[in-house]
Amino acid sequence: MEKKYTITEVSNKYDINANTLRYYERIGLLPNIPRQSNGNRYFTEKLLNWLEMIICLRHSGVPIEALIDYAKLLQKGPKTLEAREELLREQLDALYLKKKNLQRSIDRLEHKIGLYESKEILDEQSYFEEYEIRKDQKNSWKDLQ
Repeated sequence: MEKKYTITEVSNKYDINANTLRYYERIGLLPNIPRQSNGNRYFTEKLLNWLEMIICLRHSGVPIEALIDYAKLLQKGPKTLEAREELLREQLDALYLKKKNLQRSIDRLEHKIGLYESKEILDEQSYFEEYEIRKDQKNSWKDLQ
């Protein structure tokens, strides 16, 4: 007999709010979740695997709308393989762009922290001079005063 997990058990196992699980079911991210005779939802291993996929994609920044599309495509079966692959490729491209932008921010912060650690920050060089902002905004600052 297949193990049945209550919504509380699933919520605790994946550190996800029970209301979020209900919401995921309501918007179609989770297939219809079976209910016990008392009306309580229960999750099977298959549903847990599906949920893990949804959580993984959600944590990677895939928007809810894209997840709903993906879930609908999955439920339609093999005839949607190309569409699913394309959707995932688009999400991967978006993640690579985020990664690039995050790395740029990390590099700048590490550089700035290095200036503090080496005490070079005391050399009278401000952010404006270092990034040549002052030239571009010199007149803009006067306009604000």
